[in-house]
Amino acid sequence: MFTKHNTSGFTDALICEAEGLESLRSALAQAGVTDVRIPEVARVDNNVLEITGIESEPATAETLAMLGEGLALMHRLRQDRYGWGRDNYIGLSPQPNRWSESWGEFFVSDRLGYQVGRIRNAEIRGEFEALIERHGEALARWLDGTCEHPSLLHGDLWSGNALFDRNNPWLIDPAVYCGDREADLAMTEMFGGFGEAFYEAYDRMYARSSEYPLKRDIYNLYHYLNHYNLFGGGYLGGCQRGFETVRTVVSQMMP
Repeated sequence: MFTKHNTSGFTDALICEAEGLESLRSALAQAGVTDVRIPEVARVDNNVLEITGIESEPATAETLAMLGEGLALMHRLRQDRYGWGRDNYIGLSPQPNRWSESWGEFFVSDRLGYQVGRIRNAEIRGEFEALIERHGEALARWLDGTCEHPSLLHGDLWSGNALFDRNNPWLIDPAVYCGDREADLAMTEMFGGFGEAFYEAYDRMYARSSEYPLKRDIYNLYHYLNHYNLFGGGYLGGCQRGFETVRTVVSQMMP
């Protein structure tokens, strides 16, 4: 077993993590995915989370392909609405949630808007708030028009949250909610990507949309804003690039 202690500063962080693991397990089972593993929760309270220990090894083309295929099958499951029924956490940050019929409105307000509102530098916060005020409604319409249906998302799918043993991939540390499945794929590319075998397997099962390159930068804007708030100026450039993509998308919508 692996024991994780709550050092987040949030009382219910481990409870939310355990619930996220169980939500992923249920969705993968519903999709018929057996190759992608989720640690079993043996015990959880406000202080301690005990889960299956994983003997981590380097990923292979085979295990990366298993992860890509399994994630695609999970994403193909149509969920009822966007958002989530309770607030949870992404890394060391709160992640507010609610249920919504509009993916675009949820993402602009509850993802981008929330993180921008947490920026401590008043000048930068004001600049980004003005951009959301100017472009947010049009961006929400574009996102609604390019999202096929709500999918259960891992929510924090960078390489550190996908582990591999000798035979299988494992998913850990989720920040689950329901949204555009390409938001999960976007984050896989934020810190270097998961390897060609992963993306080839995913696309065989559920090909990415033609808008994905633009959506990737917009969805990762949420994570750049979060990292900027947590770790400082080294992530500001990523935030600025994301807002440039927002401008590009909105300008293309104009007659």
